[in-house]
Amino acid sequence: MEQYYNNDLKPIAREIRKKIIEMVYTAKSGHPGGSLSITDVLAVLYFKEMHVDPKNPDDPDRDILVMSKGHASPALYAVLAMKGYFPDDLLKGFRSINSDFEGHVHRGIPGVESSTGSLGQGLGVAIGFALSAKLDKNNKRIYAIIGDGEMEEGNIWESMLAASKYHLDNLTAIVDRNGIQLDGFTENIMPLGDISEKARAFGWNTITIDGNDIDQVIGSIEKAKNFRDKPTMIVAKTIKGKGVSYMENNPKYHGAPPKNDDEYQRALKDIEAM
Repeated sequence: MEQYYNNDLKPIAREIRKKIIEMVYTAKSGHPGGSLSITDVLAVLYFKEMHVDPKNPDDPDRDILVMSKGHASPALYAVLAMKGYFPDDLLKGFRSINSDFEGHVHRGIPGVESSTGSLGQGLGVAIGFALSAKLDKNNKRIYAIIGDGEMEEGNIWESMLAASKYHLDNLTAIVDRNGIQLDGFTENIMPLGDISEKARAFGWNTITIDGNDIDQVIGSIEKAKNFRDKPTMIVAKTIKGKGVSYMENNPKYHGAPPKNDDEYQRALKDIEAM
């Protein structure tokens, strides 16, 4: 496999991470941990896999991503800015009172396909997109990014049953399996066990990868596109706070920005060294 990670996508992922830190530090609020963990997946989707055009954001043939874990808005906003949906300068307004860039993603931002933040609902929205594409005989691909803590929501499992029933092989759900939710580790709060095994029992194809390895992300998405008759769930094992040493695997930084300029500069330095 061509080493995209070492060529095109590694610097893109690095720049996304820098923007995430800049946004949450400027706002003095936000969710860096789960944004940093899903960065590599987003870099692959928007800069290699997905058919999207910032100059024609309503193209009926575009691929669609639903960020079900809507609190990871810094990651999605950063990616969309880099892709050219809007100027970088707008990111400075993140979470400020007069800005459209709210703490959870919403449809008012160019490139955002669905407002999310009430956890558990985004997968159902993605299924709606996927079913619509099937009825229209459109070959577009639909992606949903789900948090592992979010999988404690019953809506997720109801949606999984529906996706299986309708044979939505145009749908790929990617679970950000970073092992941490709002105030602790998922396996202490509500153990999820083997997500892949559970998804297979619900009628899904499943793939488990290192979600911070871009080449593995690319390979898993390619496999998902070749499956037929079933939706696919990619369980992406990631590191919460990936790239910032003091944030990695630390529940504190699920929803806390760098606390001072020293932490901010340390975070940028860590990312630059990746």
